[in-house]
Amino acid sequence: MNTLLSQMISHADPSQVAGLSRFFKTGPGQYGEGDKFLGIKVPVTREVVKECWKSTSFADLEECIRSEYHEVRLAALLTLVEIFKHSRKTPALQQQCVDFYLSHTAFINNWDLVDLSCYPLLGEWLLDKDRTLLYDLARNGRTLWEQRIGIVSTMTFIRHGQLTDTFAIADILLHHPHDLIHKAVGWLLREAGKKDKPALEAYLRPRYLTMPRTMLRYAIEKFPEAERQQYLSGNVH
Repeated sequence: MNTLLSQMISHADPSQVAGLSRFFKTGPGQYGEGDKFLGIKVPVTREVVKECWKSTSFADLEECIRSEYHEVRLAALLTLVEIFKHSRKTPALQQQCVDFYLSHTAFINNWDLVDLSCYPLLGEWLLDKDRTLLYDLARNGRTLWEQRIGIVSTMTFIRHGQLTDTFAIADILLHHPHDLIHKAVGWLLREAGKKDKPALEAYLRPRYLTMPRTMLRYAIEKFPEAERQQYLSGNVH
């Protein structure tokens, strides 16, 4: 019996479905077009995962990640992160988690699914490894979600004071056409700036006039207001 799946279905709340569908842009032509919801908020999903992750097999995860329901796919990803996190002394199991993740990116198809799973799993895994994978995802990802994984996974590096990959992958995505990539890159640049503001300023100065406006706004969000206005008005020297 797939306890994770049955527990998630048992928490369905039809009264929340319409609001979640609007929030995650599931209408025709929108980025989440056609996705379906059970009406389960993230804190509830996290509680289910907390109760179920130890007894969840990879076969169970396979069933859940392929679900038509957004929240069940999220539960699969959060469970995968828990298994990975608790397997630090078992590299083979961590490798299995990473392989599962990378072979199922077709089902990681909205921003929350990316942002809540990629850096605590891929980012952590790559801390002491070659990071070419993230550059490949950013440059050649089949979907904007794979490309978003490429940049958001660097959050773990930032938290360890390693900013080089964030700036390099930001360059790959600097002129990406989609707003959701602009927001992600700007967010990660902002986080890098919290660690090293001069490094962020050095990155921005030659680029801020041509980078997408949304990306710039996110990147400079924590700057003092006077500095923000200088960037927004194009008066940084």
